[in-house]
Amino acid sequence: MPSERDASFTLTSLDEGRSLRLPNLRVTVTLPDRQNITAPLGLAPLLLGKSPECDLVVTDPKVSRVHCELRLTEQGVLLKDIQSRNGTFIRDVRVVEAFLPPGVPATVGDSTLVVQPSGGAAVLPLSTRGSFGDAVGEGLAMRALFARLERVARTDETILLLGESGTGKEVLARSIHQESRRSQGPYVIVDCGAIPPSTIEAELFGTVTGAATGAVNRAGFFEAAHQGTIFIDEIGEMPLEAQQKLLRVIEARTVRRLGSTQERAIDVRIVAATHRNLKAMVAEGKFRQDLYFRLSVLELQVPPLRERREDIPLLVERFLSIRNPPLNASDLPPETIPMLMGYDWPGNVRELRNVIARLVVFPELLHEILGPSAGHAPGASTTPPPREGEAEKVDPEDLKLGKLLELSLPEAREAVLAELERKYATAKLRKYDGNISRAAEAMGVSRQLLHRLLDRHGIKAKEGISETPASRRT
Repeated sequence: MPSERDASFTLTSLDEGRSLRLPNLRVTVTLPDRQNITAPLGLAPLLLGKSPECDLVVTDPKVSRVHCELRLTEQGVLLKDIQSRNGTFIRDVRVVEAFLPPGVPATVGDSTLVVQPSGGAAVLPLSTRGSFGDAVGEGLAMRALFARLERVARTDETILLLGESGTGKEVLARSIHQESRRSQGPYVIVDCGAIPPSTIEAELFGTVTGAATGAVNRAGFFEAAHQGTIFIDEIGEMPLEAQQKLLRVIEARTVRRLGSTQERAIDVRIVAATHRNLKAMVAEGKFRQDLYFRLSVLELQVPPLRERREDIPLLVERFLSIRNPPLNASDLPPETIPMLMGYDWPGNVRELRNVIARLVVFPELLHEILGPSAGHAPGASTTPPPREGEAEKVDPEDLKLGKLLELSLPEAREAVLAELERKYATAKLRKYDGNISRAAEAMGVSRQLLHRLLDRHGIKAKEGISETPASRRT
């Protein structure tokens, strides 16, 4: 644990919890050729590795693609190894997770990193509320985010929400709309990951009769959102050609339907979100730089659930309270909360919500759902796959009809379908040895949709073959 003299290395609550002292820290990595690279360490964790999606890209052959993470906490700077090939060391001791003292070098591959103060600390306001719309959180990270959202919601500026899948970006986007002067206007959701690239322009901008085979005269999402808010989710999945047209819409505030020459004025507030690293995509030519600059007028990072574990009991109570009939934590097995607090949540808040829904129906399956197998997400089956050509047998007891009868029909349908969806996706991944592309093709869905399905249920593809939620975060 950091000592008293290390206060410049910690997040500190000030003014009876109304503000946050954020030290100005920089991470410096010295490469094997003695060159230095640096990056600031703020509220958002800093990822280090060879991948262009990392915040600090280290060109050291012995450094893993995603090697380690640095995070500023109330106790100090936490250094966490992310299952790197060659390990992370502090004073020649290999660490999995440890606090890094000021000025003490850590070793990654043949490189060293050190964290040092770089000027005076900043003071950030903290929200006095433990919620923002339907989003809840009482930890420092969420209260700092809520304070910024309370200010930006009152403007009409474009907002870009960044964060892992399942962190609640859609909930925050809807809450921004509800807290804005446009709250009485329409709120339109566009999921770029669920719209085929060939039709996304027609969906966004509308069509006129004859613009394409079967096209009719109809408005697109932007016109539907006139005088309201349009939420463009997973904007990192948008094709480059559509990105160019979106940029024109943002700058001109007009939209032209496909096949038309007429410009239509629109009054729309844009909130965009993605789990992808748009800066890395810009560098790779996969995302337009000018569009990124236009979207990131107000860029906000949504923390993953593993970095706000103190909010888990609050979230559990929220998910239980909105059920019909309402429940509370005492209705779950007594060891539930400690087990929830000890899990890393690759699927974030969405995964927690689904786990709670399953525990309400199947409380006796607590240990099967939440542990204890290392490397398995909650609910990921560890039974061997069925042999080729042999269908998996369905045990009628698995349906737990008695439990389902306690739910409304929509809730029972959701619980059964969620379990079927999870088992189906897990079996497909096993069949194709964790290969996302082959499994998605066999399922008849896109890779993006399969990734979202895996995130929803906290399923991990086979390590080293395809991406996991942890390796895709930034």
